[in-house]
Amino acid sequence: MGILEWIHNMDAQILLFIQQYLRNDMFNWFWKGITFLGDGGWFWIVLAIVLLFPKKTRKAGFTAALALAVGAIVTNLFLKTAAARIRPYDAVEGLVPLVAKLKDYSFPSGHTCASFSCAVVYDKIYPGRPGTAALILAVLIALSRLYVGVHYPTDVLAGALVGWLSALCAMKLVFYWEKRKNAV
Repeated sequence: MGILEWIHNMDAQILLFIQQYLRNDMFNWFWKGITFLGDGGWFWIVLAIVLLFPKKTRKAGFTAALALAVGAIVTNLFLKTAAARIRPYDAVEGLVPLVAKLKDYSFPSGHTCASFSCAVVYDKIYPGRPGTAALILAVLIALSRLYVGVHYPTDVLAGALVGWLSALCAMKLVFYWEKRKNAV
């Protein structure tokens, strides 16, 4: 058994474990609601736009929007197409998704990427409660993708990594632009 097959088998076993032992009809509404916050990155997009208006929060909104854009380009235009990994409900026998089946590829998780790209920015700019709240929401959105059965654990880990790197890239670019602007 090769390493990729081993990883796929571990991913599948984790998803089946979640479905069998952690899913509960009482909590399905919660996890579906959390995953909805990540649909198309809408929550993070709206938050970034809202933060663009007050001058005091404009830098955070702009940096988060830039991080979102970088993450979306890397995830949706390059990695999903290159990996072409089918969704777990189409590959793991017995796995039942709790939300509508998706038409795009699975790797990496776009919900997770968008969430971490913004949450990392907010955590760096607003350390403490606001940043921690953003990170907690990002983790919950990532976990929701496993709970509802639409991503493998490695999809979510890769999405978090791409999101984190996108946030760092956006912060470096904004720092560079500010430095150039102040030097003029």
